[in-house]
Amino acid sequence: MKAIVCTKYGPPEVLQLKEVERPTPKDKEVLIRNYATTVTLFDCWMRSSTSPPGFGILMRIANGIRKPKQPLLGTELAGEIEAVGKDVKLFRKGDLVFGFTGMSLGAYAEYTCLPEDGMLATKPANMTCEEAAAVPQGALTALFFLRKGNIQRGQKVLIFGASGGVGTYAVQLAKYFGAEVTGVCSTTKLELVKSLGADWVIDYTQEDFTKRGETYDIIFDTMGKSPFSGSKRSLKKEGFYLFTTFGLPRLLRILWLKMTSSNKVGPLGVIEERTEDLIFLKELIEGGKIKSVIDGRYPLEQIVEAHRYVETGQKKGQVVITLDHNNKT
Repeated sequence: MKAIVCTKYGPPEVLQLKEVERPTPKDKEVLIRNYATTVTLFDCWMRSSTSPPGFGILMRIANGIRKPKQPLLGTELAGEIEAVGKDVKLFRKGDLVFGFTGMSLGAYAEYTCLPEDGMLATKPANMTCEEAAAVPQGALTALFFLRKGNIQRGQKVLIFGASGGVGTYAVQLAKYFGAEVTGVCSTTKLELVKSLGADWVIDYTQEDFTKRGETYDIIFDTMGKSPFSGSKRSLKKEGFYLFTTFGLPRLLRILWLKMTSSNKVGPLGVIEERTEDLIFLKELIEGGKIKSVIDGRYPLEQIVEAHRYVETGQKKGQVVITLDHNNKT
């Protein structure tokens, strides 16, 4: 099968299109013919062995000192079940599915094996495979953090980085939960964030939201770049300050805030992978409550260009990689 192989750390050019052996599903696994995957900032970190400041050594220890332990990157996918293991009960050959591979990676290939009880669900009926592949990582992350922030109807929620892979879902989910949402993004992305349901939008290139005098029940920083001290002042008492990513200097400030303030920070760990959350998102999609935002589509052969674009930091929502131009919907 065709796959994108990363045998050393470096710039996008280290990614190579190669023929590799097609995997065989174990007894409780399914074999998925992938029709679409994505390029996220996480994929770029894994390829280049870069990470938020202060965590480079830990990343190398976890993922390979000299080269990646897993040469096939990619965490999101959508496609068709090609074969099932002998003990599989939840799926059958021909099912259209979408899923999240997590730290196992492996979605940058024509075929991927996943456990039937893993982060896998039937594809939303009202989405193409390309649209569905753009859901799992961003939407699951947004859902996890908003729930940890104990989001409630009527609360005021600010999403910093509202136009990104996590932010676009955070805006939509916060509105679904009944919050009043303020989205913070750059000038060219204001209309997109409005279209996702944000009640207010702020252009961070023109205005510092922390100087508005507004306070929020939740400030959700999807980029790790919100002004820390000002954001703390912009939180209501007992308010939540949520981060999806942060460097070591910011981590130390977060820990200090946890010890010295009534404000709540966190969580400071990885998201919980629960299949029921993916199914919940599928139901919201089919109910017209949330949708994916796709900035661009690239064929598998142009994945180097896709990685270059994601690293510019200019993408809106997700960047999708297509593996079969005749894929089913």
